[in-house]
Amino acid sequence: MPKTKNDIVMRDFLLGIIRLHILHHAQQERVFGLELIRELATHGYELSPGTLYPILHTLESHGFLESEKQVVQGKVRKYYRATAAGVEALETGRTQVLELLHEIGLDAQKREGQA
Repeated sequence: MPKTKNDIVMRDFLLGIIRLHILHHAQQERVFGLELIRELATHGYELSPGTLYPILHTLESHGFLESEKQVVQGKVRKYYRATAAGVEALETGRTQVLELLHEIGLDAQKREGQA
């Protein structure tokens, strides 16, 4: 089934949100791919390894993540942590998302006032 322009735009938008989500978790602790797939699924994001791993590799190649390989149960697992540039990008992204939420009327203050 062909994708519509709306599908393409929404996918790009959601991938940006997913990148921020990855940086958020990688700032808190080191993370690995399958763990992130499971975590993101709890928020409604259904990602395959074929979608997630290119995102991780791109974030790493741009200097937002760094990786470390470790053998776990006989298999090599690649753990990721946010770099200083990744933390800075996350903070910038948070600021921009909060500004957007405020502009479209979904900021926390308005929600609290409506509750």
